[in-house]
Amino acid sequence: MSATAKEVLIELKKFANRANVKGMARFGINPTNTLGVSIPTLRGIAKSHRLDHALALELWKSGIHEARILAAFVDDPKQVTESQMETWVKDFDSWDVCDQVCSGLFDKIPLVCQKAVEWSKRPEEFVKRAGFVLMACLAVHDKKSGDEAFEKFLPIIIREANDDRNFVRKAVNWALRQIGKRNNRLNVKALTVARELSESDSKSARWIGKNALRELEIRRGVEC
Repeated sequence: MSATAKEVLIELKKFANRANVKGMARFGINPTNTLGVSIPTLRGIAKSHRLDHALALELWKSGIHEARILAAFVDDPKQVTESQMETWVKDFDSWDVCDQVCSGLFDKIPLVCQKAVEWSKRPEEFVKRAGFVLMACLAVHDKKSGDEAFEKFLPIIIREANDDRNFVRKAVNWALRQIGKRNNRLNVKALTVARELSESDSKSARWIGKNALRELEIRRGVEC
């Protein structure tokens, strides 16, 4: 018999740690409605509730920071709709919720490439971040797509590299680095983008480019 959201939330709250909340805040994690429960603990709880779509929806509605991450861990990707993706992404209010939902659930949805492109153009900070986090996650997790699927993200990275919001520019950088680490051919293309950005008039674009260059050139040297 499936557990109710109320039962899972009671279990979750047993691990609440206010000291952890303060530490999380120092790393830019939103402390509002946050319990201070670690990701390993959330993954442990999730093991007993896998592929429970109804539970995931209820956990998300709770508005509790860790419950929303847990929702991504227990949801069934096959039952996630575009409407749900749009509802959840609008609720993102912290980089860790954004990243965990994208890497733990959204990158398994057939609409992932479409949403990566769509969200990269959105004005909301964490929605836009989600678009680039999805690009980064796909570069790591998608073992079937060819290079062309990732090449189409590079012009988007160039287009949005001048966004100086911290959580956006870090995600743009992440996407560029992961695409460039996928294989030698994409490494060359990503290096070209990184060099272009490093010479930009935009402070954000220069940071993205220079930061990516360091990592991608090291990989290039290792492969050669």
